[in-house]
Amino acid sequence: MEVVSTNWRDDYGHKFVEYEAMGIAEYWMVDFRALGAVRHIGQPKQPTITVCCLEEGEYQMRRFIAGDTLASRIFPELELTVE
Repeated sequence: MEVVSTNWRDDYGHKFVEYEAMGIAEYWMVDFRALGAVRHIGQPKQPTITVCCLEEGEYQMRRFIAGDTLASRIFPELELTVE
């Protein structure tokens, strides 16, 4: 799990590529301050949790915002909301 900070480019760029190359099956980016670019968190910018799941060597990303229930392939029994 990564908590996005003011160096959000590292979180959405470098770390994303590194974790994918290392074969990390799933990781979460928690952007509670909506710092990331619109292409990463959507428009309007709002607090977002992005879950990245490795499929055939590449991450597939799913975004969750307020009101959503998070989904994890690694921990399917986990029941959390974005709040």
